[in-house]
Amino acid sequence: MTNIGNTVLYTGVTADLVSRVLEHKSGKHAGSFTSRYNVKKLVYYEVLSSIEEAIDREKKIKGGSRKKKEELIHSMNPEWRDLFEVINDW
Repeated sequence: MTNIGNTVLYTGVTADLVSRVLEHKSGKHAGSFTSRYNVKKLVYYEVLSSIEEAIDREKKIKGGSRKKKEELIHSMNPEWRDLFEVINDW
């Protein structure tokens, strides 16, 4: 996820992507990193088979450089548009 200017990147893991994105968009967790930096735009996601696999993938992404994260986002979403409309139909 990112902010409106695409200057902040946030990587997380969840079992319910739609609900989690809605929490970010509403600022539900005041004082959190995503709330402080207005991280409300979903620009990339992956669907994996297990929570263990998802946690491992999250760690790998978080451990990578910003350039690697930008390349990953660009591979799925070259315009960096908010993908919430795509997942909200799930």
